Amino acid sequence: MAKHVEYEKVSSDYLEHRQLKKGAAGWVLLAGLGVSYVISGDFAGWNFGLAQGGWGGLLIATILMATMYTCMVFGLAELASALPVAGAGYGFARRALGPLGGYATGIAILIEYAIAPAAISVFIGDYVKALGLLDATWPVYLACYVLFIGIHLYGVGEALRVMFVITGIAVVALVAFVAGMVPKFSTDKLFDIGDGSFLPMGVTGAWGALVFGIWFFLAVEGVPLAAEEARDPKRDMPRGIIGAMIVLLVFAATILLVAPGGAGANALKESGNPLPEAVRAAYGGDNFLAQLVNYVGLAGLIASFFSIIYAYSRQLFALSRAGYLPRWMSKTGKRKTPYLALIVPGTIGFVLATTMKTVDPVNGGARLINIAVFGAALSYVLMMISHIVLRKTAPDLPRPYRTPGGVVTTSIALVLAVAAVIATFFVDEVAAAVTAGIVVVAVAYYWFYSRHHLVANAPEEEFAAIAKAEAELE
Repeated sequence: MAKHVEYEKVSSDYLEHRQLKKGAAGWVLLAGLGVSYVISGDFAGWNFGLAQGGWGGLLIATILMATMYTCMVFGLAELASALPVAGAGYGFARRALGPLGGYATGIAILIEYAIAPAAISVFIGDYVKALGLLDATWPVYLACYVLFIGIHLYGVGEALRVMFVITGIAVVALVAFVAGMVPKFSTDKLFDIGDGSFLPMGVTGAWGALVFGIWFFLAVEGVPLAAEEARDPKRDMPRGIIGAMIVLLVFAATILLVAPGGAGANALKESGNPLPEAVRAAYGGDNFLAQLVNYVGLAGLIASFFSIIYAYSRQLFALSRAGYLPRWMSKTGKRKTPYLALIVPGTIGFVLATTMKTVDPVNGGARLINIAVFGAALSYVLMMISHIVLRKTAPDLPRPYRTPGGVVTTSIALVLAVAAVIATFFVDEVAAAVTAGIVVVAVAYYWFYSRHHLVANAPEEEFAAIAKAEAELE
């Protein structure tokens, strides 16, 4: 076992109360899950990058982040097929970097997935308010958390199917939006910010826009969290995550072009509901398409909110089951769902969304994005290092899928992920500092307590123990 770490061999009863439902998802549902995680980023969030770097700056940022995610997805497809466990990123890094590296990766992922639904709930509130349905926002946040956590508590198979339907509705809204905006497209509208140049805020603005270019793809890396609930994870994981990424690349390119190209970049740079506002700006007022995109666009936000709840619960479940976080949070109920891992982060997210919207009504959602992105980018750095390390230290590890280009591909993702971490400080020093502070506190908890109380027979820890034993025999 790893140095300076103490393990406890728990009884079979411990793991029996921490079982997920196996065989609930095939590769099509997994691909749908990947799209669902991210699709809200097409409806809101990305447009803040227009204020940061202009359309040219956001274009460059999006291309770089699309490259990073594509390379990273190939690396994760390999890792997920070789190490199919619910801990996903934590499990990969645990095998490659040891207990502390695995834990730090898991915490970074947990920050991303716990904060992202809070940001999305703010955008849902903005969409609801734009429709004139409800002026108060906190009841919307509360309703979202209560309703969709409730569906997840009912069962994972049912939840994934509901998510798939909601995502399909959101795709219809995106197609309708694009079709309606194409006739209004003009390249001049793309460059109506600042002095009208391609990079009105310079190279620094483009760098800062990386944070918002990420929003087109943020959380697709969560597909491997469903490994223990997939039918055939070694085959389905690569197909699911790569299929999702292809769809997301098409969406990102289309929305980035037609939304500001039809409405004007300046009109969207600070909007909490940019797609309906783009239609209204392009057509000179409200119309049926704007109402359709506004109403149906809620499905996109809800799809991501709904699915990321799934992601945070599985990451918290895995860390808790292994003893890195309090073990009581990994208990599962009769329907094999980790009910406390669903409820605890949901409560925190609701409080955060309500507080941020009250303190900063204009930029509260953007700040929550920045916190989530910092956690995400940090986890990307650690996961890509894990892929590179495992290629060197475990060349004989069975890999049903192998990354095209090998470590060259994941090294490209690693460099771009480091750039994204740095970019968060350009955009919002407070958000970056808060996130870094959370990581420091979490690592202190590990150092002073949880590393002395780890669970030896948790799946992610068993993978590492078996690998260590094999290495010692050799």
